[in-house]
Amino acid sequence: MADDATPQWSLESLTKAYQQGYMAGLTGQPRTRQPYPAEIPAAAWEAGWDDGFEQMRLQQHSA
Repeated sequence: MADDATPQWSLESLTKAYQQGYMAGLTGQPRTRQPYPAEIPAAAWEAGWDDGFEQMRLQQHSA
């Protein structure tokens, strides 16, 4: 049972998920394209998407 509680992610994989989400948000991809079934990497991807989308929005306003 201890194996069930072992996280299937690392700081490196969460950073990658965040970066992928950031690029998706920055390029205007829909948030619904989040590819991760597990809750923690999905949350990292969504946080990246939020930040990337906000950056895209700010760039559009300053253009």
